[in-house]
Amino acid sequence: MSKNIDFKAIMKAAKKYEPEISKFLRDMIKLPSESTQEKEVILRIKDEMEKVGFDKVEIDPMGNVLGYIGHGKHIIAMDAHIDTVGVGERANWEYDPYEGYEDDEIIIGRGATDQEGGMASMVYAGKIIKDLGLEDDYTLIITGTVQEEDCDGLCWQYIINEDNIKPEFVVITEPTSCNIYRGQRGRMEIKVTTHGVSCHGSAPERGDNAIYKMAPIINELKALHENLHYDEFLGKGSLAVSEIFFSSPSRCAVADGCSISIDRRLTNGETWQGALQEIRNLPSVKEANAEVEMYNYERPAYTGLVYPTECYFPAWVLPEDHAACKTLVDSYKNLFNEEPLVDKWTFSTNGVSIMGRYNIPCIGFGPGHEDQAHAPNERTWKDELVKCAALYALVPITYVNKYLN
Repeated sequence: MSKNIDFKAIMKAAKKYEPEISKFLRDMIKLPSESTQEKEVILRIKDEMEKVGFDKVEIDPMGNVLGYIGHGKHIIAMDAHIDTVGVGERANWEYDPYEGYEDDEIIIGRGATDQEGGMASMVYAGKIIKDLGLEDDYTLIITGTVQEEDCDGLCWQYIINEDNIKPEFVVITEPTSCNIYRGQRGRMEIKVTTHGVSCHGSAPERGDNAIYKMAPIINELKALHENLHYDEFLGKGSLAVSEIFFSSPSRCAVADGCSISIDRRLTNGETWQGALQEIRNLPSVKEANAEVEMYNYERPAYTGLVYPTECYFPAWVLPEDHAACKTLVDSYKNLFNEEPLVDKWTFSTNGVSIMGRYNIPCIGFGPGHEDQAHAPNERTWKDELVKCAALYALVPITYVNKYLN
C-alpha cells in the first residue's frame, strides 16, 4: 500500500466507539420500521450521520438515506436496509422487541441483526475515517435503504436508475457472522391460480371445485422441489408453497377460485422464465388449465412514491479473485491477523439488484448471524459491531491504494 495505515489505531478507535454504536443501534430498534413505515428511523440515521461528521447527508424521493464521506473520483458504497419484519407472536419474546435488552456482550431487539446493526457499524466507520484521516481518492456512500423486506433490491433499482449512483462495488452489511460472503441464491414470487364453478355445497356435483384442482398441483410442486438444479457454490434451487387463497360465495358453496403463492429460490444457472415453465409443464397444471404468473410489487414507499417492479430477484456470485473480494480479505487479515471464511448467504439481499440486475460487484460482511433474522429474541453481538466498524473504515483506502495502482 502506498500509504502507511495504522491497523491497531483503527481497531482502537472502533473499540472506543462501542458505547456510541450500541446506543445508536438501540435507538434505531426503539423506532418500529417495518417496510413502508421507515420514516422515523431514517430521520434518526440522518441525525447520527450529521452528528459524526459526514460530508453530506440526503434523503432521496423514495426515502433512502445516503451519507457521503470524501470527494474522490472512485465511488464505493456500503448498504444496510433499515426496514424490519414485524415481531410475530409477542409471547415468543423474552423482552419487549422494541425496548430490547443489552448486556456487556449482546443487544436484543427487532432489527438488531437484520439489519440495523450493519447501519450502526457503518456510521461509526465514517467517524473513524474522519478521525484517523483515512480519506483518499474515493467517495464513500453509506446507504440506509427502505422496503427490502417487502421487495429486496427495489431500493437499489431506484438508487441506480433515478439517483444515478453507480458504485465501483458495494459492501452489503447483512449478517455474515463477520465472514466474507460473495454470493447468494436469487428468488421469485409466483402465483398459481385454478378456476372453477360455484354451486350449493349440498350438491357439489353441480359445480367445479377450484380447490380440488389445486390439490394435485401442490403435490407435484412438492416433487418438483426435490429435482431442481444444483450449483456447486450456491447449492440447489428450492420451491415452497407459502400461501393459499380461495374465492367462494359462502361456506356453503363450492369454491370457484383457488390461488397459491410459491417462494422459488433460484440458484446459478436458473432463470425466471425457466422456473415459470417448469410449473406450467406439470401435468396437473395442464389438466386444470391453471394460470402461472409472477407477482408484481407496487406498494408505496413511506414518502408516497410508487416504483413498481416484478417480483424477480436474480442470483449473483462474485469471483473470489475480484478486487472487491480481495480488498475485504486483505482488510480482514490486516485487522484481525487471521484468515477469513469466504462463503455465501442462504437468504436474499439487495445484491439481487446491485449485482443480479446491474452487474455492479457486491461483497458481504456484516455483524450478526443469519439464524437471528426474523426470529424472536433477535440479537447481535457487540464485538461483531466493533469488528465491522473497523473493517468498513479500512476497506475504501485499501481498495484505492492497493487495487487501483
